[in-house]
Amino acid sequence: MIVADVMTRRVVTIAPEATVEDAATLMLARRISGLFVVDQAGDLVGVITEGDLLRRDELGTERGRPWWLKLLVSPARQAADFTRAHGRHVRDVMTADVISVADDAPLETVVATMERARVKRVPVTHGGRVVGVVSRADLLRALVSRVKQAEPVGQDDTAIRGAILDALERQAWAPMTTLNVTVAKGVADMWGTITNEAERSAIRVVVENTPGVTAVHDHLVYVEPYSGTVIEGPG
Repeated sequence: MIVADVMTRRVVTIAPEATVEDAATLMLARRISGLFVVDQAGDLVGVITEGDLLRRDELGTERGRPWWLKLLVSPARQAADFTRAHGRHVRDVMTADVISVADDAPLETVVATMERARVKRVPVTHGGRVVGVVSRADLLRALVSRVKQAEPVGQDDTAIRGAILDALERQAWAPMTTLNVTVAKGVADMWGTITNEAERSAIRVVVENTPGVTAVHDHLVYVEPYSGTVIEGPG
């Protein structure tokens, strides 16, 4: 799946020439926490959020620093803080360095971007212009949709068992020399020994995710890897 498959196409934007009051009013009216800033050509030039409007002269919350700290802060930084606290237009307070993703980017790119930037939503662009927005909620909707599409289909037990073993063979962590799975009427039974509980969980997930499996029974035995002592019997 790519970004275009899951993104929300309706995007609320604002012009850089709009006032701070316009931005605040629009966010309150639409019940959203941020706006993408788009110029007359339709290009994405910034983003303004609730956080950008917290340190304002009107609220008496302008950032203050003791005299000794001002000596350590560059004049450029102090000037920038002044502009953000007193500027009347969106262009004065917006964040110009906007992280975005292309509409044809894979979902892995979106997730990596969100994790790296620690953001919940990312604007989607095509040719530099905003065409949508993708949020964590959009990814959750895609997840639910894919799970529904993957509903178990009718397969014979032999095919199901073969699919499970093939999936496990592809995992480097799977202890295939001590592992076996049997399937009867869609019910899968896991047999063998494991050396840590993480393996138990991962094997179960592989089995559960195999189409046609209706239930899973765990008979795996946990064996202490150094002494070979059975620590725990079948689960």
